[in-house]
Amino acid sequence: MDIKLTALDWVVFGGYFLLLAALGWVLSQRRQGNASDFFLAGNQMPLWAVAISVMATSQSAATFLGGPDQGFRGDLSYLATNIGALIAALLVMAYLIPRYYQARVTTVYGLLEQRFGAGAKRQAGSMYLFGRVFASGARLYMAAIAVAMVVFHNIEASSVVMSIGLLAFGALAYSVVGGIRSVIYTDAFQCAVYVVAALAVLFYLWWLIPADSGAVLQALRQPVDGSGSKLQLLDFSLDFSSAGVFTFWSAITGFVLLNIAAFGLDQDMTQRVLTCKTARQGAGAMLLSVLMIIPVMLLFIAIGMLLYVFYQRPDLMLQGSSELGTTFGGETVTVFMYFVLNEMPAGLRGLVTVGVVAAALSTMTSGLNSMASVLVTDLYRPWRQRRQPATSELHFVRAGRVGMLLTATALSAMAVLCFYWQQFSDMPLLPFALSVMVFSYSGLLGVYFTVLFTRRGNASSVAAALLCGFLVPLLFQPYVLQFVGPRLSQWDLGFTWQLCLGTLVATCVCCLGRAPAQQPSLSSEVTGESV
Repeated sequence: MDIKLTALDWVVFGGYFLLLAALGWVLSQRRQGNASDFFLAGNQMPLWAVAISVMATSQSAATFLGGPDQGFRGDLSYLATNIGALIAALLVMAYLIPRYYQARVTTVYGLLEQRFGAGAKRQAGSMYLFGRVFASGARLYMAAIAVAMVVFHNIEASSVVMSIGLLAFGALAYSVVGGIRSVIYTDAFQCAVYVVAALAVLFYLWWLIPADSGAVLQALRQPVDGSGSKLQLLDFSLDFSSAGVFTFWSAITGFVLLNIAAFGLDQDMTQRVLTCKTARQGAGAMLLSVLMIIPVMLLFIAIGMLLYVFYQRPDLMLQGSSELGTTFGGETVTVFMYFVLNEMPAGLRGLVTVGVVAAALSTMTSGLNSMASVLVTDLYRPWRQRRQPATSELHFVRAGRVGMLLTATALSAMAVLCFYWQQFSDMPLLPFALSVMVFSYSGLLGVYFTVLFTRRGNASSVAAALLCGFLVPLLFQPYVLQFVGPRLSQWDLGFTWQLCLGTLVATCVCCLGRAPAQQPSLSSEVTGESV
């Protein structure tokens, strides 16, 4: 296959990077005088920008490449998981965002320090960093694979590593100077880029399919393989396996917990909400972001459904459907990436590649700043101030930039590790990337539920809960079950149900600790606040 970029593709590439560089330069002109400016933009960010940034952070190259694949192979049930996202957003708005603003924390884990002491904050922050390195590193790898395919025409180790380096450098270039303010505004730009790229693909696919809309919809309602309608939105089947993670029951249980953790306990997204001026604005930004995610997610699923018609319904294609391959250079690729490599015309292929890069950079810059904020605020600052109490705020701004460089290095190293991991492991990387945060979220959810709704818990039970929250989903991984017993390796529990079980265990473990009598419960204070 000939996938070399044309001059027009390179013009699209050049225009994108010039606009990104110009935006980064403009945003870097404002100096960051203290850590609050660098990590929270002085709580002066507008609601609309924060909402778009939260939405862009929740998307990634995994969504850009995997969303169409879900539409191609499945139905609309993935879209129904937004029921859980909406419920979770409302709960976070009611119980967590007001508390964070009242406590004036820089990271969400600062709340634990007020209840359990500095040790609990360090433990929770460390658990977040551990999970984020794995999750963001895997997403960076997936984006690098796509970039290597299109730009370097191969997926050899040197090309993938170079693509990882280019993405990491690009993320650092416009975020390390301007801090979270640069990240949020460039997130809005990146979001516009990948949404435009997805719309271009959708319209191009629609143009390629000669059938009218009625015939296309009928083909989606009645797939040729006799399976259920691809337009099904709610799946009420009771399936606890990996195949059942997008059912209605999973949406109102596991996905509620997953999104509570993502919106309220994961510094990656919650940090953006904390840059608003008030708790009410922060809550409004979160709700708006959840509502905006729905049409964007539908856009990527719709691309996959049109790809299904393009490749699997020759009766609707006047010249017959194109042949669908599944590999490139021995590497398994999604149907969307295969379409990009084989069917896209000059210019549009460059735009789609830019869309993948934009989705990857948006996710990576969010991770860089949020991880650096935890490193500096929760781990480094307390250590430094114990030794030199008079340390200036400018020192912590510089430490934040160093922290971003360190996290970029860690994410790049993880992405390289993922390349070799996939060469020698049968474990699919995409499910790993989408579910890996369950290992961190289970314990964090258990700890915060204890903080918000009980008077129980102490520093020791927090550590035990975080550990149990990690171990429970680990015990359900195929490679662990295989080690315990060959028969158990056939036991398949979906990651949303693993999260439910892990959260339950972690909550019970955290509640086993008896809190000191002088420490008040946060539940009464939080429930009494209005957003």
